[in-house]
Amino acid sequence: MHWQQKVSYLIGRPVGVSLINGQGTSGVLCGVQNNQLFVYEYLYQAQFAMKHYDFRQIQDIHAFPNCPHQNPLY
Repeated sequence: MHWQQKVSYLIGRPVGVSLINGQGTSGVLCGVQNNQLFVYEYLYQAQFAMKHYDFRQIQDIHAFPNCPHQNPLY
């Protein structure tokens, strides 16, 4: 399925975004507007930033999977 077909189901969820330049990013998908994807990303300490990516920059987008069922590592 092409990423543009699944993006509406992913709004409000944590996602990983693959960019066409080989880089990637992750955060909460906040919305889509004017052919741009808006992702709320963690920076450091208690700081977050809303970043936007033009549709032409995006190769694919994936929802984060659920945590695997295993014993805690602590």
